[in-house]
Parts: sequence; structure tokens; C-alpha cells
Amino acid sequence: MAEHQDHVPLPSSDVRATGIDVVVVGAGFGGIACAIECKRKGHRVMILEKVRELKQLGHLGPNAGRILARWGLHERLWEVSRSANAMHIYDYLGGLIQVQKMTWPLFGAFAYNGHRGLLHEILFEHAKSLGIEIRMGHQVVEYWEDEANGKAGVKTQTGETFDADVIVAADGVKSLARKYVIGYSDNPKPSGYAIYRAWFDAEEHGIVADPLTNFLTHGDQFYTWVGKDMHVIAASSRGGKSICFFVTHKDNAAVDGDWSSPGKIEDVLDLVKDWDPRCAAIICKAPSCIDWKLLVHDPLPTWLSQSGRVVLIGDAAHPFLPSSAQGASQAIEDGVTLAVTLNLAGKDNVRLGTRTWESIRYQRVYDAQVLGESTREKWHGAKVGDSGESFEFPMPEWLMAFDAEAHAYAVYERIAQSIVKDGYCEPCVEESEAA
Repeated sequence: MAEHQDHVPLPSSDVRATGIDVVVVGAGFGGIACAIECKRKGHRVMILEKVRELKQLGHLGPNAGRILARWGLHERLWEVSRSANAMHIYDYLGGLIQVQKMTWPLFGAFAYNGHRGLLHEILFEHAKSLGIEIRMGHQVVEYWEDEANGKAGVKTQTGETFDADVIVAADGVKSLARKYVIGYSDNPKPSGYAIYRAWFDAEEHGIVADPLTNFLTHGDQFYTWVGKDMHVIAASSRGGKSICFFVTHKDNAAVDGDWSSPGKIEDVLDLVKDWDPRCAAIICKAPSCIDWKLLVHDPLPTWLSQSGRVVLIGDAAHPFLPSSAQGASQAIEDGVTLAVTLNLAGKDNVRLGTRTWESIRYQRVYDAQVLGESTREKWHGAKVGDSGESFEFPMPEWLMAFDAEAHAYAVYERIAQSIVKDGYCEPCVEESEAA
């Protein structure tokens, strides 16, 4: 990997306009990151977002952190989402399994662990500061392509249409574009798990005053309890002032309509009634919580439309389990890599740029997804008395030290040439570096 890190492109002010028009559908992490990097790479870009106000809750790994730092955002992000220096892992009765030290920077970059809304707001404002047009309240209801004129486009709920050289669908796990791309309905299905989650103020809700919970207020903390078919995460950010918890548990209920809805604190407390008393002491102080059903998709055969001008990124292409802590980071990698491959392909070869992008990303994303699944299975199989490094959260170099921008520049020519040689047939998927 080291050879990839040295080849970082010139700053955006030195990048010439490519003439490539990009419309991004969705203003989540992947969509915003794609738009920012498209702007830096000389493309014309705008974002369409269906909601009028964004509310998001998470974690950005060092593989995303190095990109955000390159955009000059580290200081602002670190101020609101400084990562803990250790993860304390316990069995469900409170026996210590392992203290996993976290040294920042890791592989030369920082992770950001805090209220995702605060992280997202910084990226959102940065995009606006670059002059990127963001149209809120624009719900896309239709996708189309016109290869004869080298265009793709969308129609919104008001009947307004927008066309571009590339449409980037960053519209989440229930993506409308997915059916257009793969040609059939691939509705998300229950994973068999759900998460109760909450964010609240430590002092206002009694965390500081309670001896069972005030350990979370001693700086930024990260605690995990693991047991059969369930794990509990409690963390603090902003110097111990903000508290969050996540309870991942078995849930086979059918999902009809919204997969995220208000939960009941008493239901969460029932799940942890036999666990370390600190879990219930934290949970009972939350004023409310969200019941978030975890949905999964079978791996898609492709993330590109037939003509290669409609592209699925982030959760629209490859939803991640929260136990991977990589969903947002991989979406950011998607967006940054796409901006680079379009820049290198040029306006007359947009389809080669998108196909090369898919080949670069496909295997890496799959490997990161598998890592998240193995972490959940490991934690949910923990027994009282277990201990050791095997229960640590995995942070392998191939995942965390990755520089998506530099890597795209390093491998583009080889992969693009392979695709051209194959006559735009099945892309030559880059070999994984996961071990």
C-alpha cells in the first residue's frame, strides 16, 4: 500500500475544469463527499436532497479521516468529535475482557467519533462554502438515460428534470435508483437484528451525578459489553458532555414501512435486566430512544446502469452493519474515488471512468462488509470469563491506512486499460489487499 500514498493529486485550485456535469442524489456522507471531491477535480456538480432538513446520527474511520483532513476540516471535526483513547470491552456481567488502546493519529490519520449530525453539518457547510449548489426538498421520482446524446437524468416530484453526464445515486438503503440500475426490485429485508440508540446531555440527564455512570464523563470514553446475541455500546464525546448508547439485539420482526421509529426505554431496559448494572443505569437516563431495524440486501451484481451513467454509491449500493463502523467511511471512499476516475477518464470517456471506479471499489467494499459481520459474531459469542486481544475491534492496516484518492490515481490506468481490452465487458475487479 505504501506506494499508493505518495501520489496525491494537485490542490483543487490547480485542477482544470473537465466539463463533466454530475448530479448527486442524496446529501448524506457519501453524496456530500462525492460532490466536494467532484468540485475539487474540476467537475460541475449539484446535489438534490429530498428532505428539507438533515438529521443524522456515528463514526468516521481514519480511512475517511485522512480525506477530510486533506480538505482542511480536521480541527473543526476534532473539536466536536474527538475519539476516545481506549475501548473498554466487558462481558455481559461486567467482567473485563480487554482494554483496547487507541492511539491517534492511527496510520497517519484521525477517526471521528461523535454525534454524526455535528460531523455531517461540518461537511455540509464546507460543500456550500465551495459554491456547490444543494437543493433541499427535491425528491427524485424517476431516473433515465439517453446514450445517443451522452446524458442521464432525473425527474423530481414537482416534474422538474435535471440531466448530466453522470447521475450519482447516494440515496440510501431504500434507493429508488437501485431498481433502475439492476432491472428488478431488490427490497431490503430484515437482518434479524435491530439497534436501540440514543443521544443525550450528560449533566442534564443525571449521568454526572450517578456513581454508576459518571465514569463516562471523564473525558471521551468508549465502553462495550458483549454477550449472547447482543452487545451494548456506551460512549461519550465533547469531553464527556454528550452521551450515546447503542444496543444491538436479535429482532426478527417484519419491517413494514419505516425501519427507524421511536422506541421505548422500558423495552431496552428489559433487554439488559440481567446485565452489568451500569448498562441499565445509563439507559434509564435517556429521555427517548430510536428503534432502528437493521436491513440487509443481497450483494448487487453491479452498481452501474447498463450505459454506465447512473451510479449507486454508499448504502444504495452496499449497506453496512453498524458493527463494521465503516458505512459512512466507505461511502466517502466511493465518492472520492469516483471523482478521481471521472477526472482521469475525461468527458468523452465518462463510461470508462464509472466502470473503472466500480472495479476499484467492489472487492474492497465486500471485504470491509465481511469484517463487520465477523465482529458482531465474535462479540455475540462471548462468554463470562473470556479475555484477550481476540475480542478487540478490528482496525487492520489494509482498511484503516487506505488513501482512496491516492489509490485511485495509482491504479486507474492499469484497470482502465484492462476494461478497454475486454471491450467494456465484465470489469476486471481489483484484487483485494485484505488478509
